[in-house]
Amino acid sequence: MAAQIISSCTKHFLIILTVFLTLTSLARHTSAASKKVSLSASRAFIKKSCNTTTYPSLCIKTLTPYAPSVGTSRFKLCNAALSAAIKAAGNCSAAVSKLSSTQKGIARPEARAIKECISDLKDAVYELKQTVAAMGRLGKGADRDFQWANAKTYASAAITDAETCVDGFLGRKVNPVVRKKIRSCVVGVEKLISNALSLINRLY
Repeated sequence: MAAQIISSCTKHFLIILTVFLTLTSLARHTSAASKKVSLSASRAFIKKSCNTTTYPSLCIKTLTPYAPSVGTSRFKLCNAALSAAIKAAGNCSAAVSKLSSTQKGIARPEARAIKECISDLKDAVYELKQTVAAMGRLGKGADRDFQWANAKTYASAAITDAETCVDGFLGRKVNPVVRKKIRSCVVGVEKLISNALSLINRLY
C-alpha cells in the first residue's frame, strides 16, 4: 500500500516537473522571439527614418548597429546619430593632427590651413555636444520648442565648422595628397552631422 502511494506521488511529481519544464522552455522561446521581432522592428524603423535624411545609405549603415538601444524612439535615434557624428569628428581631428605632425617639409600656408581645420573640427565637436545638451533639456510646450530650436542651431553650426575647414584649403598651396585625405575625412563628418540634423528636424 505504502509502495503504491509512493509510486503515485512520484508519477504526479514527474508530471508536474514535465509541465514546468515545458512551460519554462516555451517562455524562453517566446521571449527570444519577442526580442527578435523587437530588433527587427527597430531596424525597420531606422531604415524608414534614414530614408528621409540627406545621405540615406550612410545613415542606415551608421545607425543600424544602434538598433538594440534605439528601439523605435526618434529621440534615441537622434542621440545615436549625434554620438556617431561626435565620434567621427573627434577621430578626424586626431587624424588631421597626426597628418600635420608626420608631414615633412610642410609649407607655411599648408600648416596654417591644417591648424585652422583642426580648430574648426574641435569647434564642430563642441557644437555637437551642445546639441546633445539641448536635446537633453527638451521639455514640453514653449520650452520644448526653444530647446529644439537650439539643437537645430547648434547642429547647423557644426556643419558650418566642417565646411569652413574644407574651404580653408581653397586658394592655398597645399600638397594634393594631404588635401585629399583631409577633405575625405571632413566631408564624411559633415555628412554624418547633416543626417543627424535631418533626424532632429523631424523629431516632432
